[in-house]
Amino acid sequence: MSFHSTAAQLATLAEGGETERHASISPFMTGGGALVILLLLLWITTRFNRDR
Repeated sequence: MSFHSTAAQLATLAEGGETERHASISPFMTGGGALVILLLLLWITTRFNRDR
């Protein structure tokens, strides 16, 4: 990948244009999965720190 094509992609991204994305990646599924994982980690952390 050349410097020029990378710069052109970054300029397109900065303008708010769409870049190529994988069709199966849903932002809602990614965010929901991250939320579930963080809540699970929070629950685990609170179970280990009962005495505090």
